[in-house]
Amino acid sequence: MRIRTVSAVTSALLGLSLTTLASASTVGLVATPAHATAGDPAVPVAIGHRGVPVQAPENTLASIDRAARLGVEWVENDVQRTKDGALVVMHDTTLERTTDVKRRYPRRAPWKIADFTLAEIEKLDAGSWYGRRFAGERVPTLGRYLQRVDRNGQKLLLEVKAPELYPGIERQMVAELRRAGWLDSRHVKSRLVVQSFNASSLKTLHKLRPDIKKGFLGAPKPAELRTYAAFADQINPNHKSVTAAWVRSVHALKGPHGRRLEVSAWTVDDGDRAVSLAHMGVDGIISNAPHVVADALAEDAGDPTFLSDPSELSGFPGLTEAAVVLDSTL
Repeated sequence: MRIRTVSAVTSALLGLSLTTLASASTVGLVATPAHATAGDPAVPVAIGHRGVPVQAPENTLASIDRAARLGVEWVENDVQRTKDGALVVMHDTTLERTTDVKRRYPRRAPWKIADFTLAEIEKLDAGSWYGRRFAGERVPTLGRYLQRVDRNGQKLLLEVKAPELYPGIERQMVAELRRAGWLDSRHVKSRLVVQSFNASSLKTLHKLRPDIKKGFLGAPKPAELRTYAAFADQINPNHKSVTAAWVRSVHALKGPHGRRLEVSAWTVDDGDRAVSLAHMGVDGIISNAPHVVADALAEDAGDPTFLSDPSELSGFPGLTEAAVVLDSTL
């Protein structure tokens, strides 16, 4: 259990046992405890953000291979389009930060992905910036990336990055998924989620392939959630926006496939924060260090004494201070 003392408490509060606190769960004081079994749905899934970028260059095959070796089942990536229409895996809309494009093409600033052909991008070194041992790592095409995820037995949270820059990318992405064998029932039902900050893009994708599970990146107000539930199965917010009450509002709705909406929070690299989010009820945690998050969740699993969102204490008569709170350091 990961807790820290935050203040002196009144003698009445000191007299409360953990059993007494647990009895207050009906008013939201105590989260439903995570279960000890790793596969239990009460334990959030740790998702590798662009692979495991704390150990390998982001969005490369090396990064998802490292994730596989660490036992990370779910990985997240970002998809964009080249000048000649190829889909590649990269987070930024420019090539500058994670490749040697400035050295190789010094006169082509600002080095937008959309201004380079696939052949040009395939010449770039996407690993040396991170470390010498990754020298020569390439920017993968979506097709190669999908093949490697499959080979590793992993699952994919695929982000359509800046779709407003690439008209028609949704249809093209569906075609690529089909070519790679990712639109059969096995992949669609349990191994693939497509997400985006762009609601219009997700709506387009939903019209093309309503069977694909989709996630909206953001934290809509509770009153707005029903609109997103028409085309999204997940609502995936920045972890700083998450409260237990907001998660309950999301979980109260069903998505387009008739199942409860899910929440995957991003980007969390601290184990204590991950445990805090778990007790707020999130379903997934996207992390640059998913192995750290998974270890923290496993350590906490089965602990019934861990308080839920400590902010909820303020609304409970007589409990103006708590002896322990979750460590929510970001």
